[in-house]
Amino acid sequence: MNTAVYPGTFDPITNGHSDLIERAAKLFDKVVVAIAESPKKKPMLPLETRVALVEKVTAHLENVEIVGFDCLLAEFLEEQNANIILRGLRAVSDFEYEFQLAAMNRHLAPNVESIFLTPAEHLSFVSSTLIREISSLGGDVSKFVHPAVSEALSEHLGQ
Repeated sequence: MNTAVYPGTFDPITNGHSDLIERAAKLFDKVVVAIAESPKKKPMLPLETRVALVEKVTAHLENVEIVGFDCLLAEFLEEQNANIILRGLRAVSDFEYEFQLAAMNRHLAPNVESIFLTPAEHLSFVSSTLIREISSLGGDVSKFVHPAVSEALSEHLGQ
């Protein structure tokens, strides 16, 4: 069984993320969306909110599981009996960092392969960082995120 782990902060989940998750669900037996607590990144949304939003966005995918985590990814992969790390590449600028991560993960978890997917072309410019910035300034992000995410951002920001 091929179990892919798609790690990230998902702060918040975007349509680009959900596009990758939907395509991965067709490729792998099981996809675990691993939502990192990441206190060093100071996420805008609490972990519980991010988990709940990803669960809502992916509820229609039977082979997708959502899990929050706060340990080394290599440890999490072992806990999940995963053999694949799924990562997204939006642009060439992402490649150098992702290549470095893949090499490190190969040393930490030698039995796990890193696989990269690109989002649909019309979503390649969407990032959680941009969504946070636009929404914090009162902008409309509804074209780039699930309606539940848009609503949660508005509530969180008191808009």
